[in-house]
Amino acid sequence: MRIHTIIAAIVMSLISFNAFGGEKIHRIAFHVDQNDPKVMNMTLNNVQNVRKYYDAKGEKVVIEVVAYGPGLMMYSEAKSPVKDRIAAMSLEISDLKFSACGNTHRKMSKKMGKNMELIGEAEMVPSGVVQLVTLQEDGYSYVRP
Repeated sequence: MRIHTIIAAIVMSLISFNAFGGEKIHRIAFHVDQNDPKVMNMTLNNVQNVRKYYDAKGEKVVIEVVAYGPGLMMYSEAKSPVKDRIAAMSLEISDLKFSACGNTHRKMSKKMGKNMELIGEAEMVPSGVVQLVTLQEDGYSYVRP
């Protein structure tokens, strides 16, 4: 086995376990690319279910929901069918992040002829796809509801 493979395995182990208490930290990236309220709600249901599961086990979970393409409507201030749920979940779940694709936002804003306003909980990232790749490279599990 090459040394860089061994080092990578050690680093991933350290990322997954808290060095002080041995607590496993689960990292999950959810992907939304459809402007479909059923998909958006299913994603949020999955987020809640995953959090409840790991909370019951006494384990930590860090979750990021990445939206791009038509799925960016999930974060639209004017049209999101789930913005109230997102607001409530953001208050309830401390390790939950909502990422919005900057590429999609720019294109949608241009098409609308004005800046597309996003909900306050959404954090802009340069690219939704790149964000998903980066999260997976950082040890996140990938889920597409």
